[in-house]
This record gives sequence, structure tokens and C-alpha cells, in this order.
Amino acid sequence: MDTEATPTSSRSERLVGGAGVLALLVASTAGVAMGATKPVGIGWVAFAAMVGGVALARRTGEKRPSTLVWGSGLASGAMIVSVGLFLLPDALNHHLKFGGLGVATGVIVGFGGHAIGHRLSHAELPMDSTVAQLTAHAAAAGAIIGIVYGNMPELGPLLGVAIVSHKGPAGYAAADRLQRNGRSWVPILLPASGVGVVAVVSSAIALPASPPVNGLVFGFATGVFLHVAMDFLPRCELGSEVHDALSVDDDAHEVLDRLRLHAVASTVLGGAVVVLLWLAVTGGP
Repeated sequence: MDTEATPTSSRSERLVGGAGVLALLVASTAGVAMGATKPVGIGWVAFAAMVGGVALARRTGEKRPSTLVWGSGLASGAMIVSVGLFLLPDALNHHLKFGGLGVATGVIVGFGGHAIGHRLSHAELPMDSTVAQLTAHAAAAGAIIGIVYGNMPELGPLLGVAIVSHKGPAGYAAADRLQRNGRSWVPILLPASGVGVVAVVSSAIALPASPPVNGLVFGFATGVFLHVAMDFLPRCELGSEVHDALSVDDDAHEVLDRLRLHAVASTVLGGAVVVLLWLAVTGGP
């Protein structure tokens, strides 16, 4: 492995990562005391998934675009199907019109946050822009999990696990990007911990017994989640993250064409796994 692939972490970077883990431990203790065991468990699943993605990226200096495609495809397929099975019906059941309005608002706000987040890469920040964007995404996912499970505790953990299924490929892509820039992976521990921390806090929010308000809130969460799911669809185009991960310097069209088939297969498989698990756990409708 070359020297660029093994950057050393500075004291400030270790502090950022350590603060994230400490916050997750404190939030987990508080969550168990509050009875919010599902958000706590899902938070630790998100942590393990993102750290696992980081470990996979650091295992070798060789770039693995197929790993990124399959990880992103499986995650996005699982998330998109989870929207259709779990989040969208519930949002519309609260209030048909306001639920739909919430979904549309969530998609638009998700897009706006993504666009603004991209501008962070050109700004001077106290932390790497990759870590800042990941932390924002983690906070959004944690808020969705906390609100949903805090107000609907009868839900099983399958939905929450599907929501955080993108954390593995996100950790992989982020660690690869940081290593290519000569930066340490340690600050990724902050967004890895952020899902559980925010989930526990937001699980304490009790929504009013108002169908329009609940429709807006759950619809908004659904829209944000749908945007994240669509954003993780593996795009095998020139200039994409998959293209950047290729180890070929010449014409990459043939490789990208082959990876497009992997992208479709992985996305279908990710969605099918959620359907099969749903049928196995609930027996269907």
C-alpha cells in the first residue's frame, strides 16, 4: 500500500472521532433507560455498518469499483422498497393530502440539502467537507428513525435496519475519498455515531394527535429518506464516483457498461431481500 493510502490522524481528528463514539455511548445509556431500545440498536447497526465500510476500503490500496456498485445498489434497493412498504403507506394513512405534501417537501428539502452540502466542499470548514456532509446525512437518518419509532413503537427493527443500510457503502466511499486526499478516516466515527445519538434524542418527541400534522411529519421523513435512497443508486457514468474508483486510465466505457449490469442486479436484489424479510416476519398483508 502506498503512503497516500495510510495517512496518519492528527490529534484534532482523533478528538472528533472519539467525541462521536463517546456521544453514542452516552446516548445509548440514556436510550436504554428511556426504553428506546430499538433506536439504540439501530444506531449501533449503523455504526457497525459504516465502520465496516471503512475497514473494507482500508483493507487494500487497490480501488474496487464493483464493491462500491454492489454496496450502493443493495442499499438503495433496500431503501426504496422500504419507502413503499413501510414509510409511504403510514404517511398517507395519517392524512392523504398532507402526507403527500410532506413527501414532496421532503424530496425537495433533501435535494436542497444535498446541493448546499456539495458547496461545502469549496468552503473552509473546521472539519473535512466529506465528514461534514456525512454527519448531516446521519443526523437526518437518525431523526427519521427516532420520530418513527418514538411514535410507533410497535414497528419491528426491519425498517430501521433498511434505513441505515446505506451506511456501509457510504463509509466505504468516504474512506476511499479521504485516503486519496491524504486524510485520516478517524473523523468518520462522528457520522457513524450520529445516527444513534440523534435517533435517541428525537425518539422523545411526541407528535400531537393531529392527522394533518402527523401526515406532514411522516411524509416529510419519507421524502427525505426517498431522496437519500435515490441518491445512492449506483451511477456508472463518466465523472461519477464509480468512474473515479476505476483503476484504468484509458477509455472506461466498456468497464462502465459492465458495471451498469451489476448496478441493476444489485438494486433489484436489495429490494427483493427487504420484501422477502417482510414476508417472512409478517406473513404479508
